[in-house]
Amino acid sequence: MSTPRSTTSSAEFERTADVLRLSAFASEPGGGNPAGVVLNASMLSDTEMQRIAAEVGYAETAFVVVPSIDANERHVRVRYFSPGVEVPFCGHATIATAVALAERRGPGQFTIETLVGPVVIETSRADAQSASPGDASADASPVTASFTSVETDVRELAPPVADRLLSLLHLDPADLDGDWPLREAFAGNWHPIVAVREQATFDAFSFDPAAVRALMDEQGWAGTVTVVRRQQPTASGELVVEARNLFPVGNITEDPATGSAAASLGAYLRQVGAITPKARFRVLQGRHVGRPSLITVDVPVTGGITVTGTATPIE
Repeated sequence: MSTPRSTTSSAEFERTADVLRLSAFASEPGGGNPAGVVLNASMLSDTEMQRIAAEVGYAETAFVVVPSIDANERHVRVRYFSPGVEVPFCGHATIATAVALAERRGPGQFTIETLVGPVVIETSRADAQSASPGDASADASPVTASFTSVETDVRELAPPVADRLLSLLHLDPADLDGDWPLREAFAGNWHPIVAVREQATFDAFSFDPAAVRALMDEQGWAGTVTVVRRQQPTASGELVVEARNLFPVGNITEDPATGSAAASLGAYLRQVGAITPKARFRVLQGRHVGRPSLITVDVPVTGGITVTGTATPIE
């Protein structure tokens, strides 16, 4: 799958914003979910941000609209736009933004103000603790970012909505995992979560992007439709879940890596008793669109869910 890039070459666009392009949560080269990041967006209007997001063409572009709050450069305000509309929160673009900020302002804690509330992000370099003072290799190691979501919520899907959703995915109730009930979960965005029992069904289900988008807009699902299947646990016993996150927008139908959905999945697993907090699990995503991704999720007993990953520049 080719990576969408901005097609604009106008001088006006170049003056308007410097768009960074990073891939978040990649598990191997060429994997992960591309995100645009604009660190100098304070002078951009809503119309200009929407235009830039459409020109970039990624699932989301993050705009740092306030680069420092109360003169604190580690406290910023961010807005997120898909190619068609502003979204309240985006996990992979948050990871990409935090990595970009840490590269310029140094690793440590950042607080990002979003439309769903403040999100705290810890950033670090893998080699920083073991490096000697002045060791340049520490500055060359990748930045890892972990955000903790806002307070979560989980609720049942109204039966008529559940029936429509399954019909659009060409699934029957018998296809579902009986231990993981159909629900919708919130950790910044609402995500319906559909757990499929068999791997073959998970790999082969299909959907009409326009019809799924219409249902998402009607239900206020600003994130994704999250279809999951549990896999064999790791050698240490950690739960592994493979996810397909449906996100029909522009030329995109399926998201390669979705941080907000991973956080919502953590809230869901806690609520239905599928994990015993304090717990960690891993999400595999992107295999079906040729962009393998890995997301690490930590679930506390109460409160927000922590999502961890990296982001690397797209050449």
